[in-house]
Amino acid sequence: MKRTIQVSKQKAFNSLLDLDAANHWMQGLVRMERLDDGPMKAGSEWKETRKMFGKEATEHFEVVEFNEPEKIVLRCDGTKGTTGKGEFIFTYRITSSGEYSEITLDGEIKGLTGLTKLFGKLMAGTFKKACAKDLDALKDYLEK
Repeated sequence: MKRTIQVSKQKAFNSLLDLDAANHWMQGLVRMERLDDGPMKAGSEWKETRKMFGKEATEHFEVVEFNEPEKIVLRCDGTKGTTGKGEFIFTYRITSSGEYSEITLDGEIKGLTGLTKLFGKLMAGTFKKACAKDLDALKDYLEK
C-alpha cells in the first residue's frame, strides 16, 4: 500500500522509527519498550503492546535493514510475542517529489503452518486494513 504525505523524505523516514511519538498516531498502542540504547539502526529492537480485539498483545520488533532516508525493514518475530508463531516482515520504502513523500509498505507473513496458516490467510485482509489505518493515521499526524 502507498500513502503520499506532505512532509520531507527525512521527516517521513524518522517518523516511522520515532517510538516516543507513536502514541500520537498508532491505533490501539498501549506502550513501547525499547530493548537497546542509542539511535535507531539495524539491530535495534523493541516490544510493542497494542490493544487488539479487546486484549493486549505484545510483539517483538527488530530493525533488519536501515537505509536512511529511503528504506526500513522491520521484522516481527511471532515466536517472541503474543502471536507465538510466524515471522512478519514490514518493508517501508520512501520516495519524494518536492514537498511530498510517498511511503510504500509491503508486508509479508512467513512461518505459519497447519491451522495457523489457514487462519493467517483468513486474517490477511484484516492485517492489511490495520496497516492501512496506521499509515492513514501517520499521514494525519504528520500533516497537522
